[in-house]
Amino acid sequence: MASEILVFFIDTLLGLFSLALLLRFYFQLLRVPYYNNISQFLMAVTDFIVRPARRFMPGWKGLDLSTLILAWLAECIILVTVYFYHGYDFGANVGTAVGVMGLMGVIEIIKTTLYIVLFIIIAQVIISWINPYSPVAPLLNTFTQPFLAVFRRRIPPIANVDLSPLFVLIVIQLLLLVVAGINMEFRSMLN
Repeated sequence: MASEILVFFIDTLLGLFSLALLLRFYFQLLRVPYYNNISQFLMAVTDFIVRPARRFMPGWKGLDLSTLILAWLAECIILVTVYFYHGYDFGANVGTAVGVMGLMGVIEIIKTTLYIVLFIIIAQVIISWINPYSPVAPLLNTFTQPFLAVFRRRIPPIANVDLSPLFVLIVIQLLLLVVAGINMEFRSMLN
């Protein structure tokens, strides 16, 4: 019982921290306006580890790799904790386990990224219906613009209704199915 609580606690805290790191990375990548409450919150929550990590992991072509690598490490720690709790013997296959855990960490980052885009697009659609002049609307528009632009170029609005969010959500759902299949393949490698 106590170990289940510990696993839940580690999974929840590191999962939320990994989410904050990923959001920070994508906000910087997509040039989301810095002066809003969400960006300020993400910086405040993650600065204590990102700033020191930048000394060892510099950026590359404008990408903040330290933030992305820290999110990946958090996901790997979650995976190792969960597998350790379920009795997986890391000593027997150390090389395989390290490689598979690293790849599964990448898969978790991809899955979390897809969910981030999914939820932000849904939030943007809802806010555009309820209050299109909301202070959070420019942040959501900046974040989703690269994803929606792909479909907006090819599919014109029908009766002034933009269907591009619908197509992005369908593609995300398909990608999530592919990611789930790949994740199952990696899990079978550990058994």
